[in-house]
Amino acid sequence: MGPIPNLLDYLSDAIDILLVTYLIYKLIMVLRGTRAIQLFKGIIVIVATWLLSTYFELRTLQWLMSQALNIGVLAILIIFQPELRRALEQLGRGRLFSRSNQAEEQVALQVVGDIVKSVQYMAKRRIGALIVVEKETGLSDYVETGIAINGKVSSELLINIFIPNTPLHDGAVIVRQDLIMAAGCYLPLSENPMINKELGTRHRAGIGMSEVSDALSIIVSEETGQVSVAKNSELSRDLSEDQLREFLMLELQPPPKTNGSIWQRRGKKNG
Repeated sequence: MGPIPNLLDYLSDAIDILLVTYLIYKLIMVLRGTRAIQLFKGIIVIVATWLLSTYFELRTLQWLMSQALNIGVLAILIIFQPELRRALEQLGRGRLFSRSNQAEEQVALQVVGDIVKSVQYMAKRRIGALIVVEKETGLSDYVETGIAINGKVSSELLINIFIPNTPLHDGAVIVRQDLIMAAGCYLPLSENPMINKELGTRHRAGIGMSEVSDALSIIVSEETGQVSVAKNSELSRDLSEDQLREFLMLELQPPPKTNGSIWQRRGKKNG
């Protein structure tokens, strides 16, 4: 009878480890793309230092790391209250662990529809615009350069942001899932010498973002009204309404017969 209890113990330990690993993974997915991920990295460094100081019996360093951990818990609750609240809300809604494919498709359809509608409105009136849609690579570093919006994506809001002579007109809008995270954001300009000389700063910024991330950059030319999309350092120019809609749906809709969309798998390589 001895081997059976031991086997059950091993199975219980394996399940325990798998569950903890899964919870940590989901926590990282929530934090990626937010400033909280930097704190998470710092905690790992402090814990590693504390373990080493304990192993080598470095008592002063061990005491300092213990105090840092104690204070750090309070700092997390105060400084990162918005991120913690968002994670708890997702957990309460059952979205932290799963989200139906149908719900993801509805979100993608709504976001694409509003973006296409606003882009076509601005293109007809030659209103310059730059809309960046986040995918796997987190864009938080660029979000922080702009003015926080944190509003639901809508064609009306996008149009109002890019109305000429307004404070946010010249920057970029960054969209994460179905939220406009910020407007007036500064993006890295592409230094590719092969870019057509007739393209201005807005196009170079859109291409530059596609060079450092997997984001989609949708550009409306102020001079010609042409609509372009930058992806993976390549620029597709003069897209029609149907072409733009098809392109965005292909990139943003969840893959069939899966438990999540590209937005769930991102976290964004948090930035």
